Amino acid sequence: MGMNGLFNRARRAAFIAAVVLLSSGALASIASAVDVEILPDLVYGHKDGLAMTLDVIKPKTGANGAAILYMVSGGWVSTWSPPQQMATRFQPLLTSGFTMVIVRHGSSPRYLVPDAVSDVRRAVRYVRYNAKQWGVDPNRLGVHGGSAGGHLSTILGTASDTGDPKAEEPFMRESDRVQSVVAYFPPVDLRQMARGAQPAAPGQRFPALNFEKEKAADISPILFVTPDDPPTLLIHGDADTTVNISHSQNMFKALQEAKVKSEFITLPGAGHGFRGADAEKASAALLAWFQQTLNPKK
Repeated sequence: MGMNGLFNRARRAAFIAAVVLLSSGALASIASAVDVEILPDLVYGHKDGLAMTLDVIKPKTGANGAAILYMVSGGWVSTWSPPQQMATRFQPLLTSGFTMVIVRHGSSPRYLVPDAVSDVRRAVRYVRYNAKQWGVDPNRLGVHGGSAGGHLSTILGTASDTGDPKAEEPFMRESDRVQSVVAYFPPVDLRQMARGAQPAAPGQRFPALNFEKEKAADISPILFVTPDDPPTLLIHGDADTTVNISHSQNMFKALQEAKVKSEFITLPGAGHGFRGADAEKASAALLAWFQQTLNPKK
């Protein structure tokens, strides 16, 4: 084994040690109450006369200058929750100094996967444009989501651009690039999943997939992995019958081949959605990853 291999093994061992520490009791103490400021329902765009909104939740003290965008998406359905509830959910990240940005996109069944991708790209640009007024470094943005939210997180990580310098809206001239990704059980190859344009059938699962098959390649993260992608952590259960673990396995392989800083955690026996000890381990890994990759360099 060469020096690079030894370094990678040491780095992984350090990361796993941090996860074990957090998931074995330290996470509970980290999650003690933190006083937050909430900026609710900020409008980052309009669609069909409807507002697209996000919430900014930031710690009043101890903010570290980094922000994490959470993709509210399951089956590409995006729903509203009280921001106070989201503050409770992400208490460990807030207590550690991260500002949380809760992003909602145009929801299925009215809107399809390509629409959701376009929406969250727009949201990143809006956040970067406004970051400084929220006390956030625009170059320290992470993204996180599970399932469809994991898909949106990984497409932001792999396929970004610098913005349109001729855009009428100033924030659309900003980049939609992020600096770190954590994705739970993400579908990363939509070529296997797109059904073709068709109306949603009664009771059909995931009608957001009823879009033209020729559009699937453009929104499949697995096809856009390059060496300049941000650090990416994938977490997947090996008993997932909704999104097969092969999606994360293939994504991790592509990231490793491109020499992107990346880790892959398999949760034995876990299905689609983590509970109990699996949820604790995933949350601890998420926190450790963002602390490693978004904290300012000393």
